[in-house]
Amino acid sequence: MNTQIEKTTGNDGADAVAPDTSGWNFFEADQALQDILTIYLDAKMFDHLKPHLSKLGSMVANELDEAAHLADRHPPILHHRDRFGRDQQSIEYHPAYRQLEAAAYGEFSIHALSHRAGIFGWPEPYPIVAKHAFTYLFNQAEFGLGCPINVTDSGAHALDKFGDDEIKARFLENMLTSDMGKLTQSGQYITEREGGSDVGQITTEARFEDGEWRIYGEKWFCSNADAEVTLLLARPEGAREGTRGLGLFIMPFHLEDGSQNAYRIVRLKDKLGTRSMASGEVVLEGAIAYPIGEIDRGIYHMMEMVNWSRLSNGVKSTALMRRAVHDATAVMQGRVVFGGPLLEKPLARRQMLKIQLPAEQALSFSFFTADVLDKSEGYGGAAASQDAAAVLRMATPVLKFRATRDGRGVCGDALEMRGGIGYVEDFVNPRLLRDSYLGSIWEGAGNVVAIDALSRAVRRHGCHEPFQATLHARIDDAEGLPDTYGAQLHVLVDKATDFVAGVAERLEDEAVYRQASSTLYHTATAVLLAWEGALTHASRGDARRLLWSRLVVDHRLTPRDPFAAGDTAWEDDISECLLNEAPVSMDKVADLLNG
Repeated sequence: MNTQIEKTTGNDGADAVAPDTSGWNFFEADQALQDILTIYLDAKMFDHLKPHLSKLGSMVANELDEAAHLADRHPPILHHRDRFGRDQQSIEYHPAYRQLEAAAYGEFSIHALSHRAGIFGWPEPYPIVAKHAFTYLFNQAEFGLGCPINVTDSGAHALDKFGDDEIKARFLENMLTSDMGKLTQSGQYITEREGGSDVGQITTEARFEDGEWRIYGEKWFCSNADAEVTLLLARPEGAREGTRGLGLFIMPFHLEDGSQNAYRIVRLKDKLGTRSMASGEVVLEGAIAYPIGEIDRGIYHMMEMVNWSRLSNGVKSTALMRRAVHDATAVMQGRVVFGGPLLEKPLARRQMLKIQLPAEQALSFSFFTADVLDKSEGYGGAAASQDAAAVLRMATPVLKFRATRDGRGVCGDALEMRGGIGYVEDFVNPRLLRDSYLGSIWEGAGNVVAIDALSRAVRRHGCHEPFQATLHARIDDAEGLPDTYGAQLHVLVDKATDFVAGVAERLEDEAVYRQASSTLYHTATAVLLAWEGALTHASRGDARRLLWSRLVVDHRLTPRDPFAAGDTAWEDDISECLLNEAPVSMDKVADLLNG
């Protein structure tokens, strides 16, 4: 890692405070990210993207991090009238937030990377894997803007896939532009007081009046509240109850004559986290909107958007974890306590492994899911894979459920690593902790997502079987993986799949859905970490990632005796390998796997 920290000199005592990550480059410091992108991306594309990823990696550790700190301190302000007393609503943002927008939408075009050719001079759109490398880096500085970026991206996807030619011609180009003067950001309005996770309870009504669709009702949690266009669900007048009666609409904030559409932002939410981004309550008073796709298939069309968002949520929570790991690493390597460096203290080393392990799991599972999405969509002209679509249907809720929950613990433990000043707003830790709680609420809270994984993806669609086959194939593809460990992973995959299938089949076992989702996630990450370790060893002689796999097996999938100390010497050997930068040979790793 890049740990060249500029320290204050003199006798003012500043050297006694552990450094932060100022001066780092979060791309160059993240060897695991580089290795994973080497696995999933074409070598020519990755080489082309490296300087752009490195530039963003430096910006998010420095000037964009400073902007995120300011934007968090100065949240948006809603104005109901302009200075002439006209009823014209606007939201005032701190200049730091505008700086973040300019980087995300303008300089790096994160929202458009998977849709539009020509970005960074590349002749075609990038795969989802490449896009989320930028998502992952950007959100290590700023989590709040991650929502507007994502709903603009996923909204463009839904519009392109289901919208008619007239609607696409009107809205799509400016949703995907890098020109900040022309950019049309998107919002997404689903939640109501009557229907949060229970979308079928939505009461917002769409009426066809004088040849136009108009929307009436209230949306309760509207992020990116002043977005120039919004995708929302509403029930057409006379439609059936439940989710199957809903339609998907796109609603402009301003009409073609420049006047504000017939809806009002009543107030902005005073939120625990993501304070830089405006979330509000909106009353719809006959707002003009345009249907996207078949009027009675809105929930199906919206779920395309939600599935993209759930992957994005997983990546963003992974970003928070990685930022927390970076900060904890700076503390470990820069703090001296009780007569010696913190890095040499056994308990601190063990705590560091506990902080980093979930981050490594989430990194592996996020980019696995992104790659599966690419295959399911037929990226690069390849035929869309139905098997990949089934694996994606399983992977997306599992990632959303577990990675977003782990983010809360990782950010909290990293705060503790820094100590008392980690609780102070001068440092990044409080912001990371606050923001981490949103990931598991966005696009369905934990219970809802676990039910989706078990009752729908498994019981209704049988997605666990192609998911199981994919994991077995990864093990078989891990050249050089010690045979004994590979056999152990094969057994764990079958056990996890049988467990998940059994729980899903028994309706009375709903209380176990969360456990089953976690078990499948941990098993999958053990496999993916091993597979990545084998491929990385083949490419550059470093098999360390296999050791993270072994820690998942030991600490997530194996019963432990709470009255036994365990083999602390063996764990010391593992920590020595994992907390240092030197590559580790497969022979060394094989010895530790058998320890």
